[in-house]
Amino acid sequence: MHTTALVLFSGGQDSTTCLADALAKYQRVETIGFDYGQRHRVELDARLTVLARLRERFPQWAPRLGDDHLLSVDVLGQVSASSLTQDIAFEMQANGLPNTFVPGRNLLFLTLAGALAYRRGLEVIVTGVCETDFSGYPDCRDDTMKALQVALTLGMDRRFVIETPLMWIDKAQTWAMAHRLGGDALVGLIVEDTHTCYLGDRTQRHDWGYGCGSCPACELRARGWAGYVASTL
Repeated sequence: MHTTALVLFSGGQDSTTCLADALAKYQRVETIGFDYGQRHRVELDARLTVLARLRERFPQWAPRLGDDHLLSVDVLGQVSASSLTQDIAFEMQANGLPNTFVPGRNLLFLTLAGALAYRRGLEVIVTGVCETDFSGYPDCRDDTMKALQVALTLGMDRRFVIETPLMWIDKAQTWAMAHRLGGDALVGLIVEDTHTCYLGDRTQRHDWGYGCGSCPACELRARGWAGYVASTL
């Protein structure tokens, strides 16, 4: 039975829900985040706020929540022309993918997470990728995660498990999952303190949290909130 985990933690809704899930299951949980020159750098501040709030409001989880690690991988901005790393409008590309796709991002993130997990003696790597409610990113697919799990295990000669708690659920179900894990307190924390908006807007408050309300990330989060609220009526 696995007892330790490393959660890829951005400070957003999905990764916060995954972190809560890991804290409910594992005895020691560490977090890793990445500074890759993203336009929504405010999420790096949100990470620290969310971690502090989790320790304050969930004393049953606080002893399990270990070190946080932040790595600089600004090389991603040097090799990609994504609307997440450059000041360009959101649009679909000729290959059918939105220009919010940062090529290689999750491949690099999980490889670095594997290296850190190896050094820290952590068995499970948790990531909030999803095939049900996503933008078509190929590095979020279940097949990609399974292939990476095999590659990391072979490449480091240590058995790793890549866990994807959100892979087959939509955003409304992600809100519901958060409620099952931490009740209204966790849902409220996600609304108030996490950050998803691609433009980094923290000036506009909506029922589902802060954001511009019009970027792809905000639209997805808003639809999920509406579905979640409707399911509770």
